[in-house]
Amino acid sequence: MNRDEHISLLAERATVQRMLSEVPAEDVLDRAGLTVRLQVLDRRIEQAGPLQREPARARLTFEGRPVIGGYGIFADFGAKAVGGFTEAVAAVAASLTAPLAAMGPIPNRDQNQLLITSTALGSFGFELEEYRGDQLPLEDPSIIEQALDRTQCLLQGSIDPNDEVLADSAAELDQRALDKVRTFIGTLADQGATCALQVRESVFRFSDLGQVRASLARLGRDNLHEDALTLTGEFQGLLSKPRTFQFAADGDLGVITGKVSRAIPDLDRINRELGYQRVQMTLLATRVGSGRPRYLLVEIPQLVEVEDQSSTRA
Repeated sequence: MNRDEHISLLAERATVQRMLSEVPAEDVLDRAGLTVRLQVLDRRIEQAGPLQREPARARLTFEGRPVIGGYGIFADFGAKAVGGFTEAVAAVAASLTAPLAAMGPIPNRDQNQLLITSTALGSFGFELEEYRGDQLPLEDPSIIEQALDRTQCLLQGSIDPNDEVLADSAAELDQRALDKVRTFIGTLADQGATCALQVRESVFRFSDLGQVRASLARLGRDNLHEDALTLTGEFQGLLSKPRTFQFAADGDLGVITGKVSRAIPDLDRINRELGYQRVQMTLLATRVGSGRPRYLLVEIPQLVEVEDQSSTRA
């Protein structure tokens, strides 16, 4: 049973309980009918077993040279485009949990898979669904759902003329994940195709091939930069819920804020042990063109030994 079904049963049970409490004791027939209904609901809730949430879903459709109206799509393009998209989503999912190595298998690839469940009606494309495995955990949203959202956000940012929007959408994503998204868009550009991506009620769409090519250029490494930085200064703390940090860096940077990688655990402990001490911070700075960088903390800060001033004066 998924969560929505469980909530619906709980709501129905509460309604039946309220109705039963309002029926007079002498109204035997109505009370008997409601009592039986309540027993059925109790039994269904008790027998439901472990709850599951609904899997994340997306709708990916194509237009352009490889698409023959609503009838079909060239198989070589379809396989390459859908494969490129699923690889991009898997890489984005992996980068949300830990930094990716420059080469080698993408971590947790088997767990971060999408299934093709149907062809999309009304245009040519595919209905995609998060792979369930044995059971989907109840945390909401899942890593795959977050990855679909972030991929759609990155595509939207890549066609927005505002560099700040693109920088925000690319922050927290590993360079290898960005490369996978570039590869997917490159496949569209090479084959003269556009795409639309729907995640829940949100829809992204390339309007034409020119926009696809512009997107690819804006995501290019010569425009979207990621640089690793090692800075020293005063660590001023982390906020657990939005996963953000504040840090007073030595030199001209001053106080900077940014996101904390999901690979870093136990933020409360880091606050307790390192709050307002001198540390060395390893950050990833994402910048579009000459715009303002977005910072991501990718490693636990390390204490920096402070020189004993008395021994220095001696």
